[in-house]
Amino acid sequence: MEDEIDFIIDSTKEAMANALTHLKKKFVNIRAGKATPSMVGGVMVDYYGSPTPLSQVANVNTPDGMTITIAPWEKGLIPEIEKGIHLANLGFNPMNNGESVIINVPPLTEERRRDLAKQAKHEAEESKIGVRNDRKNAMNEIKDLDISEDLQKNLEDDVQEMTNAHIKTIDELLTVKEKEIMTV
Repeated sequence: MEDEIDFIIDSTKEAMANALTHLKKKFVNIRAGKATPSMVGGVMVDYYGSPTPLSQVANVNTPDGMTITIAPWEKGLIPEIEKGIHLANLGFNPMNNGESVIINVPPLTEERRRDLAKQAKHEAEESKIGVRNDRKNAMNEIKDLDISEDLQKNLEDDVQEMTNAHIKTIDELLTVKEKEIMTV
């Protein structure tokens, strides 16, 4: 019985931590002004018929705060890289010079900053929903256990405390990201 309780608590902690990790990854892809290689981290390239992450077929660098350069290891991949960037729908217009793909990252307008802040808020809300679903699953599993009402209530309180802590962390991450986005 003790093992089942530990398993429920541990799996709930892990699931909630995964929601935070996922949110952090999503936030990395929401740009806040300066060009970074992670902006094209989610781009997939058709490499000999199989979708491959951009980082596995090219070097991605940022020579300055407004430019991303992508130097493919095979020059024949340049059109595929451009196509992958367009398909990723990042809002970038890639150019090539025959040797590499160059992306000029435009400065963010006030309207675009607000849109990115909304996107960050949406991602945070999705993570909160995930945490709440994890709480609901844990509560249901606890109810199914054959334990005393006092122990059940204590376990439910523990799960609720975990939920509150994770939602507070999500709110803090969102506040930091919104500040980063809105800072010119």
